[in-house]
Amino acid sequence: MGQLSRRSVLASAAAGGATALLASSASPSHAAAPSSPQQPLADPKGHDPIGLKWLEGGNPAELAGGTTWGVPWAKGSFAPGQEFSLTTESGDAVPMQSWPIGWWPDGSVKWTAHSVGGSTPSGDRYVLKAGSAQNPAKPLTVRTTRGGITVDTGVVQVTFGREGEHLVKSIKRGSKVVAEAGCLVASRQDKSSTDRAAVVKSESFTGDVQSAHVEQDGPVRAVIKVWGKHRKGRRAWLPFVVRFYLYAGSDAIRVVHSFIYDGNPEMDFVNGLGVRFAVPMRGAPHDRHVRFAGEGKGVFAEAVRGITGLRRNPGDAVKKAQYEGKATPETSTWDSRVTDRLHWIPAFGDYSLRQLNAHGFEIHKRTKKGHAWIRSDGGRRAEGLAYVGSPAGGLAFGMRNFWQLHPTELEVTGAAGDEAQATVWMWSPRAGAMDVRFFHDGLGQDTYEKQLDALEITYEDYEPGYDTPHGVARTTELTFWALEATPTAERFTELAAANATPPLLVASPEHLHSAGVFGSWTPVDRSSDAKKQLEDRLEAIHRYHREQVDQRSWYGFWDYGDVMHSYDDVRHVWRYDVGGYAWDNSELSTDLWLWYHYLRTGDAKAFRLAEAMTRHTGEVDVYHLGRYKGLGTRHGVQHWGDSAKQVRISNAGYRRMYYFLTADERVGDLLHDLIDSDRTFLTVDPGRKVREEPIDPHPKALSVGKTTDWGAMALAWLTEWERNGDPIAKKKLINGATTLAALPNGWAQGGELTYNLSDGKFSSATEPSVSVGSLNCVFGLIELMTELLDLVDLPEAKDQWLMYCRLYNGTKEEQREATGDDWGSQNLRQSYSRATAYAAKHMDDDRLAARAWAELRTGHAGYPDDQDFGSKRVEGPSVLNPVDEADFSSNASAQYGLAVIQCLALVGDHLD
Repeated sequence: MGQLSRRSVLASAAAGGATALLASSASPSHAAAPSSPQQPLADPKGHDPIGLKWLEGGNPAELAGGTTWGVPWAKGSFAPGQEFSLTTESGDAVPMQSWPIGWWPDGSVKWTAHSVGGSTPSGDRYVLKAGSAQNPAKPLTVRTTRGGITVDTGVVQVTFGREGEHLVKSIKRGSKVVAEAGCLVASRQDKSSTDRAAVVKSESFTGDVQSAHVEQDGPVRAVIKVWGKHRKGRRAWLPFVVRFYLYAGSDAIRVVHSFIYDGNPEMDFVNGLGVRFAVPMRGAPHDRHVRFAGEGKGVFAEAVRGITGLRRNPGDAVKKAQYEGKATPETSTWDSRVTDRLHWIPAFGDYSLRQLNAHGFEIHKRTKKGHAWIRSDGGRRAEGLAYVGSPAGGLAFGMRNFWQLHPTELEVTGAAGDEAQATVWMWSPRAGAMDVRFFHDGLGQDTYEKQLDALEITYEDYEPGYDTPHGVARTTELTFWALEATPTAERFTELAAANATPPLLVASPEHLHSAGVFGSWTPVDRSSDAKKQLEDRLEAIHRYHREQVDQRSWYGFWDYGDVMHSYDDVRHVWRYDVGGYAWDNSELSTDLWLWYHYLRTGDAKAFRLAEAMTRHTGEVDVYHLGRYKGLGTRHGVQHWGDSAKQVRISNAGYRRMYYFLTADERVGDLLHDLIDSDRTFLTVDPGRKVREEPIDPHPKALSVGKTTDWGAMALAWLTEWERNGDPIAKKKLINGATTLAALPNGWAQGGELTYNLSDGKFSSATEPSVSVGSLNCVFGLIELMTELLDLVDLPEAKDQWLMYCRLYNGTKEEQREATGDDWGSQNLRQSYSRATAYAAKHMDDDRLAARAWAELRTGHAGYPDDQDFGSKRVEGPSVLNPVDEADFSSNASAQYGLAVIQCLALVGDHLD
């Protein structure tokens, strides 16, 4: 079958209707529309058409198969069954699939997801509106049998295994098999590569599919979810979940691969982790081609048996054809001095591009196993795409964030034979083995007293047994193209660009804001000198932290996506080796700040930075199985090393924006998994080191914090309720808010609170007392309450919350008058200026509004008004590499950013 371009798909005129997402029995959070709204839904208001554009701008030449995005709608705009249509700006209909992913409490649609497919985008802007959906000329189909699941995109047919070692049985283009036997491969060794052991034993594992499930089945998009474990003999470990995305009219397969490390870090050193396909080789070796994408538009292009540069010339037309990846003329037309000696020309069947660090890759090749590799070329940062095949077709295979997630590799073996092996190595076997052991021996910290004393010097909260990586995860995105021929150099660079940065359609900040989602924020506004100054400062701190990622080389398999916590201005480095000052791990809501910055600006760089953090913090910094499942780990030298395992880090609030903006199913799974995180209080007591006596946890009387703990759990319940998932989520959300508000001093109440696991209710002694900490609201509680109180009419809760917001930065006299005691010397007062602003807005209090801006400008524990928001260049020999240095920390930047954003939204009219 010839290539079906997306341009052709867009021109089709077949009629059709919107297709809803199939409910997944394995993922109950992926649900259909509510069957019984809280109240009868009025006639939908309708909505003006909205404009969409590509995130990076322009008109991308290729998609990674297709693209899926989310759009919010104001409350009451649409009923759940509403259809949507998409057109280009000029009015041409675009085939699209739509389904709801979020609902308002009245049952109207809050968020919809949309997908378009095809291989070639045909415009830089689109219009989305209510109306009949357009179907592709040839809709995608899914067929399930006992032997497998087959998806036909109209260009390729892909059959998935439902059990056994082959996740993908075959990829066909028409009647021709382009690739087959798609499987997961992993290997381990029993000793570290760095310890120079005399004997090191290795063994290999293959992914074993336990189940495969159709999550979505067209007409534009299909999603196949496969899960299982890596197995050899009786041992099964490294659980995986792999999703395959296919789009109508496309020859691409997008893959989202997630695995969990569940080994013993003292003896399970992973030394290889990859995805492999077998690719049938057709034609003579001189008509078989290998391609690697280098940096930018660079392409490494060779044939398995080269016929250029020889002592004898086969003919200019022959050489040109081979170089361009086309079929060479019949050998009878060549110079016979070449054709008579073809058997003397070595055939290089094995190729490898190895990106073992973020600053350099090398390409090697060899004739076959048992012979030496020779170095072919090298460069700095490869785009992460390879191809093996012939003019009769082949497989392009790649990995997103290829150099950022090093050590990685793209490998082709056996291309000189009947079948090549194409492998994407997410952890290259050429690198040293993955070493996830803790970085020190405990330093004698065998009691709580010693551990708390050590916390005073390194800020590391260490405890034996809590430094384990058992249960952390990593997600990697890959793309495969079943091509009908060896791609031209230009097409190959277009595929590489789509693989590295999958094009995404987005709505404007103005539309996102008009829908009323995500609480208090507004699009960028530079309408006055005062606002311009604040906007410039917000941009400055964001740009600084974004650029630090590259300047400080914050890359690597386990690290990419995170930023550092605090700076060491003597060494001119971030405190990467000093306890709790190293990796940030979402401390003080860095994730929220980055996502709000994107919402306001619509900036592509802001989105990609926040996206990388979401992929990291939701996987690496959180436990997905074992004793700590549902908990995250506090900031530290290693992402899993600190002994503070808390729900404030696994916080669903840090992932939900990405989910609703992209409808990403993997992040949807992570959000759903957190609705039971309150059960972790049965096994791990966050306050164990500071209690006078150990507690015996009981399901009806758990020790759960009313702010950082409850706020994080409540954000998971809010998200589950929005997604129409488990009804207990709404029950616990509302019960928690109302019972906390019923305490004598609401969220400021002191004493030992007890939490009931079954219904989410709090209780305590009835005597009023006060206990307020500076961290109470800086892990998403302010953002949660802002949204919750807009969604649900809870007058008592709102009154108590307004009291809390008004009093945190209030005078001791005001605090004593309202609660019977003052609240002590509170820290992070600049952060809480947004709480003051919230009270000002909802109490219509000009005095409080002025106070909020004064608190922000004073900059207590943050950035005061006279802060230098610039940076200076530091070069060698003071530093290893030239860097920019500024008086910023990620904690202060995140909280300053959130405070400014929310103060502008709430009391911006009082700024001048």
